[in-house]
Amino acid sequence: MDKEIWLKNYDEGVPHSIDYGDTTLNDFLDSAVRDFPDRTALIFEGARMTFKQLQDSVLRFATALTDLGMQKGDRIAIQLPNTPQFVIAFYAIQRLGGTVVMTNPMYVQRELEHILTDSEAKFMVLLDSFWVNKVRPMLGKTKLEKVIVTSFKDFLPFPKNLLFPFAPAAKKAGLVVKVPSEPNVFWMRDMLQKYPPNPPDNKVGPDALATFQYTGGTTGLPKAAMLTQGNLAANAMQTAAWMSTAKRGAEVNLSALPFFHSFGLTVCMNLSMYFAGTMVLIPDPRNIKNIVSSINKYKATLFPAVPALYTAVNNFPEISQYDISSVKACVSGAAPLPEEVQKQFESITGGRIAEGFGLSEASPVTHANPLYGKRKVGSIGVPMPDTEARIMDLEEGTQEMPVGESGELVVRGPQVMKGYWNRPDETANTLRDGWLYTGDIAKMDEDGFFFIVGRKKDMIIAGGYNIYPREIDEILYQNPKILEAAAVGIPDPRRGETVKAYIVLKPGETATEEEIAQWCKDRLAPYKVPKLFEFRDELPKSNVGKVLRRILREEEIAKQKQGKGPQDA
Repeated sequence: MDKEIWLKNYDEGVPHSIDYGDTTLNDFLDSAVRDFPDRTALIFEGARMTFKQLQDSVLRFATALTDLGMQKGDRIAIQLPNTPQFVIAFYAIQRLGGTVVMTNPMYVQRELEHILTDSEAKFMVLLDSFWVNKVRPMLGKTKLEKVIVTSFKDFLPFPKNLLFPFAPAAKKAGLVVKVPSEPNVFWMRDMLQKYPPNPPDNKVGPDALATFQYTGGTTGLPKAAMLTQGNLAANAMQTAAWMSTAKRGAEVNLSALPFFHSFGLTVCMNLSMYFAGTMVLIPDPRNIKNIVSSINKYKATLFPAVPALYTAVNNFPEISQYDISSVKACVSGAAPLPEEVQKQFESITGGRIAEGFGLSEASPVTHANPLYGKRKVGSIGVPMPDTEARIMDLEEGTQEMPVGESGELVVRGPQVMKGYWNRPDETANTLRDGWLYTGDIAKMDEDGFFFIVGRKKDMIIAGGYNIYPREIDEILYQNPKILEAAAVGIPDPRRGETVKAYIVLKPGETATEEEIAQWCKDRLAPYKVPKLFEFRDELPKSNVGKVLRRILREEEIAKQKQGKGPQDA
């Protein structure tokens, strides 16, 4: 593949290649402290922390972890929302050459037990409420030895920290708990006060395993993508290069994407650290009022998000009361970005959204539309600097497909994982000759822009036709009455599968199945038009806003087993 086909579309100032050297994540923080020691690194509920103060806490916590017995190469689980404690713990573990095991705060005990068992994590950093309600019952079932707990209120500003235990919202969320005193349970706040900022120098290089990013839960038990310091550092540097007008020491990143997910980790936390930019920490991305008011108050310039977040901001009833015009650059990922959502958000802010693409196995960003040059509706854009991409045949994955033909997207670059932890067979199947086989069906046009047309597992086969849900989603999103939509293939005795559309209407809107069906008939080939429709108040989503078609399909299968199958289509 001639890379020039897409390199010609890069924005002016975006390099075709980057010199990564032996850069690690630790270098990001050290450089920020050296050049901007007194710049605000974190803003959390109004409390501020400079880069110098952040580094001091990181070094103190690294010293404390060493005293607890942590060694280079150990796995340490983190289960925290976007708080200062997450940033401190993550960079302290990287400083020592440990591996962070990312865990979702919404995991139930069964999910968490699998990850702790699989990773063999010895230590864990988590909220006090998670310890009492979720993790403590697991002692003895895993190799977990020592736990560091922290309270949501520990980094709140005065007087919020004093009022927090009495706040109705905190009580309702289960964040006000009493942690019993017991061996091998330590308080993070005490450790930061007790220990000096002089951890050992563990000589951490770019090949050190930085994170276990669990993924692939839709096809069975989640498996850990092993991402190195070099992988994550390279992807942050690639993303920074893509934002050609961003300036080091001058950006404010509205950080609502959860850090435990690779998207938030790279484009919010690590990107901000590389830029020496300010992170405005949003622990609950569902609080749209907090997001828009924080953009307004702190003049956020960067707002990486998922389409569901941009949609929510667009439709926030009081949006006209806030000035969010400071936003100049956004990267959208994790789900397709509907054109109408993009246009409306850009008209409100005056900024630009670059729809991109990534996956946990690639740290995660591999593609993006140029921010200021040519963009193509429905495209994930072009490969990032130093990233190669091909479209391979779906059967064997050995033949490159011609321009315009669909096949499996494969990528290669410095951000691609080392492999799956303890999964040699799956590693060999996914990584072939240095190429990462993504499992996504895509095509490339004559300009080098890539288009995702579906997942291998999402593709609907109805009456012998291959149907890609994204195409139907795009048509549904164009309807002015529809807020969210998802097309799903459900089992059908005659056609193999049939298309069902799940729809959430905008507040105050009404619509009938016949009306939406006609909308689709006017815009889609007959075999692609959904045969069934269901209106809902909300759609099931992952923690980063990706609609979980799997859940919708499983619900439908369960109905069919109860004798409530799809109508004859």
